[in-house]
Amino acid sequence: MKKKSPAHKKIRIAIVGTGGMANVHATEFLKIPGVELAAVCDVDAKRAEEFSAKHGGSAPVFTDFKKLLSEGGVDAISNVTPDSLHAPLSLQAIAAGKHILCEKPLATNHADALRMARAAKKAGVINMVNFSYRNSSALQKAAQLVRDGELGEIVHVEASYLQSWLSSQIWGDWKTTPAWLWRLSSKHGSKGVLGDVGVHILDFASLPVGPIRSIQARLKTFTKLKGKRMGEYPLDANDSALMQVEYANGALGVIHTTRWATGHANSLFLRVHGTKGALRLDLDKSYNELEVCLGEDIHKAKWTTLKAPQTPNIYERFITAIQTGKQGEPDFTRGAEIQKALDACFESDHLGQAVKL
Repeated sequence: MKKKSPAHKKIRIAIVGTGGMANVHATEFLKIPGVELAAVCDVDAKRAEEFSAKHGGSAPVFTDFKKLLSEGGVDAISNVTPDSLHAPLSLQAIAAGKHILCEKPLATNHADALRMARAAKKAGVINMVNFSYRNSSALQKAAQLVRDGELGEIVHVEASYLQSWLSSQIWGDWKTTPAWLWRLSSKHGSKGVLGDVGVHILDFASLPVGPIRSIQARLKTFTKLKGKRMGEYPLDANDSALMQVEYANGALGVIHTTRWATGHANSLFLRVHGTKGALRLDLDKSYNELEVCLGEDIHKAKWTTLKAPQTPNIYERFITAIQTGKQGEPDFTRGAEIQKALDACFESDHLGQAVKL
């Protein structure tokens, strides 16, 4: 059984890494009754102090993660560091008996992700990976419809995650912002668009349908600047990823993602077709609504909108899991499963052929 905290006990959270996404973690955790931002950790002391001040000002600042673990008095770690630090810092937190919420991707390779999942299970700590689009109740409803057999046998899936920050300044100028530049550089731990948001769409496209059995991928890096670098950042990480997949149930799917999708700030689409009906959802339109084509409507190609009741977000589920001792989803085992698919994409692109998972 997982270690649990009494419902009345304050859950003391430390946020490690104070980049842009860390602000979301802090804001969401502080909305939950009984949760305290008890520590902030970053190698940049000034940035950590500014982060602490922005979120209440009472959280002590650490620049040494080991010192935080030994002296911070925290119950749980929210790991919002760059990808290459997910595994080493999470493993240290697990060894110290801390519950852990880790940003995606869980690691930079399947072996490390599997090691993290096994370590967390052995330590009995709550472990979750931030596949944040599971916060969409529409996605949860889609998964339920498939589980209940409403669509029949699933045969075809289409999914995409589109961003445009390389072709626009919708989130600022990537050429002058380290927060974006590192995502373009394998030297700085980036796995490109595949590791950055492809990890999300792989989870998004397989949660309702089931595991992926094989995958064939094509990855490409486009020239963004003459010399293909910006200062210390070689611009070599993939910008676009195309994936043809076969699911364990035999369904075929097409999944793609890019940072060059002009006109799309942050767009996720999913279409699932079965022998008895279909569903589609578009998070640009709604997180809580999806469309279905079922029953007699399939003969008219008529779509009906379904509303899905709001579900707890990842931060609420993480805290509930700590309080109850019941492991929440998605856990590190799921993170490792998706990491295996990411690794297979790189292998497939290298070999020029499909790879079995």
